[in-house]
Amino acid sequence: MTRSMTSKTSFLRGLLSRRTVLAGAVTTVLLATGGLARAQAQLDQPAPAFTATTAEGKTVSLDSYKGKTVVLEWTNHDCPFVKKHYGSGNIPALQKEATAQGVVWLQVISSAPGQQGHVDGPTALKLNKDRGAAPTQVLLDPSGQIGKSYGAQTSPHLFIVNPQGVLVYKGGIDSIATAKVDDIPKADPYVKTALGELAAGKKITHASTKPYGCSIKYGS
Repeated sequence: MTRSMTSKTSFLRGLLSRRTVLAGAVTTVLLATGGLARAQAQLDQPAPAFTATTAEGKTVSLDSYKGKTVVLEWTNHDCPFVKKHYGSGNIPALQKEATAQGVVWLQVISSAPGQQGHVDGPTALKLNKDRGAAPTQVLLDPSGQIGKSYGAQTSPHLFIVNPQGVLVYKGGIDSIATAKVDDIPKADPYVKTALGELAAGKKITHASTKPYGCSIKYGS
């Protein structure tokens, strides 16, 4: 074998080696993020089914609410963005307005044990009482199974399921991604608008928006 051929062979082996390392790195990234990537709930498709334990120790399923509009709200009481919307009364007011119209509002806590926002049932109920919150139920999801099945990323992150069980909205509560209370009146209230349009039989104008807030503290 000539020196030129030997050099070319060494170059090709090095290139293949680098490609193998790069492929391995990409695979690692995909494995690390694939759980949420694969689980993204799709608009205009049946919402992922689930059964969960409530803060009161009851068992509920999404199927039990067929025939009603359902809002799923991921929350973490220690998150500054959640504090913005609860401290101002914005989310509690929206919960009360929605439930008064027959909407089922499910607050979901997917923080893993030992992580920010993880609470037991009695603590979750006390937090809501202190904040004047009025969800229909609080769902405890410490394993993150429900959150991952929807691809929930932040607190808050909201999803709306129509009476037929189809996902019709996913995203942020509004259009201004800050923790400043003063920005609430300036924002486009995506969830409030979506609920109004759904109730009126209209197509939701902004069905998929960018969620903002603290990352959900899933376990490993």
